[in-house]
Amino acid sequence: MQTSHNLFVYCAFSTCLSPNPTSPTYARRRTTEEQTKNSPTIPPQNPCPSPTHPPHRTTRRKTAPQAYYFPHASVITPNIINQKRKPMQLKPELKDLVFNKSQLKQTVFNSTKDAFELFRTTTRELIQQFQQACREEGKHVAFEFTDRGDFEFEVKFGGDILIFMMHSNVFEFSRDHQVMKTPYVREDPQRSYCGVIHIYNFLADSFAYQRENDLGYMIGRVFVNLEKHYFIEGKRELGMLYTNFNTSTVTPESVQGIIESAIEYTTNFDLLTPPYDEIKLVSVGEMRTNFDKKMLVTGKRLGFRFQADNE
Repeated sequence: MQTSHNLFVYCAFSTCLSPNPTSPTYARRRTTEEQTKNSPTIPPQNPCPSPTHPPHRTTRRKTAPQAYYFPHASVITPNIINQKRKPMQLKPELKDLVFNKSQLKQTVFNSTKDAFELFRTTTRELIQQFQQACREEGKHVAFEFTDRGDFEFEVKFGGDILIFMMHSNVFEFSRDHQVMKTPYVREDPQRSYCGVIHIYNFLADSFAYQRENDLGYMIGRVFVNLEKHYFIEGKRELGMLYTNFNTSTVTPESVQGIIESAIEYTTNFDLLTPPYDEIKLVSVGEMRTNFDKKMLVTGKRLGFRFQADNE
């Protein structure tokens, strides 16, 4: 009995939900379905396209991004790299300037290096002559030669040291320098480019006792140009007139004369007692480090004015 009742309810409910072919609503729905079925398919469109939601495309072809040229850009774009251009050529005036100036400086450097090697060999031979004379005469004077590399050597005699040092660069004089006014340089401006050999004088005890604060003095410097002509700036015993630049050449005899003059000047360049007012005040720290000898300052002209002679 219960089963028959459920079947009746189901049939009645199905009848209510089933469309009625004779009703107007059913007819309109049927017409709409037939029109939709026969119309062509149109892809859905985004009514509000935006950069984040681009419109739908049926086909999309991937292409490489196009490179653009910006005049002030620091990165060369592919279009510029692939662009055909004329072969690069050097400017003749720039090429001549670089080649000529570089060759000139290299020539001056070689001339100065040859002169410095002549200074080295001549000084070594001269020290050997002094050592032999000391042995023959029974003198107890120390003469030592020390080679310190390609651009430096030193010679020790008595209580002094002479250091010869060659600078590795090439220099030119300023327009106001006296050597620029000589006819020798005015005839050929390239003669004003020179290498430099410095001559320094130090106390031997400054190195022996490692007195780092002691003072040394440059007693002269030798300028050598591309033609191996030279002149000297320095003290009276070493200095020479600029007018001799055109006639003074680097030779074994001239180099020996320069070295002997440097030794003579150094020997007569005595250590003077500094003025009393310069050293009368001493701090406790300086007194405590007195035994170390490193805080003391010693120089041949300490407290006096040391300058090149004008003659």
